[in-house]
Amino acid sequence: MFKNNRYGWLAILIGSALLSGCAAYPSVFTPQSTNSQEIYRLILIIFSIAAGVFVIVEGALIYAAVRFSRGKQAGLPKQVEGNNKLEIAWTMAPAIVLAFVFVISLPTLRSLTTQPAVVAGVTGKTVLKVHVVAHQWWWEFDYPDLKIVTANELYVPVNTVVSLDLESVDVIHSFWIPPLGGKIDVIPGQVNHTWFQVTQAGGYVGQCSEFCGIDHAFMRFEVVAESQDEFTSWTRLMQAQALVMSGEGAQGEQVFLAGTCSACHTIDGTSAQGKMGPNLTHFASRMKFAGWTVDNTPENLAKWLANPQDVQPGTLMPNLHLSQDQIQQLVVYLESLK
Repeated sequence: MFKNNRYGWLAILIGSALLSGCAAYPSVFTPQSTNSQEIYRLILIIFSIAAGVFVIVEGALIYAAVRFSRGKQAGLPKQVEGNNKLEIAWTMAPAIVLAFVFVISLPTLRSLTTQPAVVAGVTGKTVLKVHVVAHQWWWEFDYPDLKIVTANELYVPVNTVVSLDLESVDVIHSFWIPPLGGKIDVIPGQVNHTWFQVTQAGGYVGQCSEFCGIDHAFMRFEVVAESQDEFTSWTRLMQAQALVMSGEGAQGEQVFLAGTCSACHTIDGTSAQGKMGPNLTHFASRMKFAGWTVDNTPENLAKWLANPQDVQPGTLMPNLHLSQDQIQQLVVYLESLK
């Protein structure tokens, strides 16, 4: 249809670019924490300044193109080489703009780096501490005060300051939850710090934003913000010991403890204390697995156990060459770990 219409193809390209911003994906333009609201306000101010600069520069460019075109005026236009006043002006103008942006950014930077000890105006709301460890390619969340370790799903109460200490066990990663705050690098051998305070209950998808290997795009997680009562119920569930198994579940537990699984994974209350892979103590309560990219269903788990590489090429979990009976027993066992 657009074979001989260059403007048709141009319309398609522009439309595709505009529609790509409409996808249901986490965005800094939907702030849901005190931090992200500060960032959002600063974005609007700086964008307004940038838009003003764009209008001035493009306006001058269009004016020059029209005013001094050969069709309007014969010969060369008047030369301004060596015009000291003009050169000083177009050097100083950007410097002044950048200095102004720096000054107005300082209050936001100070606010983001100053973690409050408690929630202002709310009695009894103290800081929730979480130790975040980045792995290729999944996230570990350790609540030291609650004695809870989980993976890829960070549960927090709303209107509570969440203090995060972050480190990596392998390569540089970057921790980013667009609706809740800015990015922070996660570096091997170094503990970095950030914090946020969610103002609205809901689920907020986060992502590693530093290229870290073949499965970088599949290194996701979700922050689940709940009411204080719901969060308390979740902590009690996570602090409970593993269930006593029977039938196929008991057989699956034996397969898990006797094989390679227990060397890489931890299940509290059992002899499995491996640290290379995610803690699976309450695996069945998680919505997704494999870097929070695969829905946690028995069917998907069976496919994963049969050959992880078929589900997520590049994952570090090897093919254990399990029999169909072993896979079925492990599925029953793991999906019983509520």
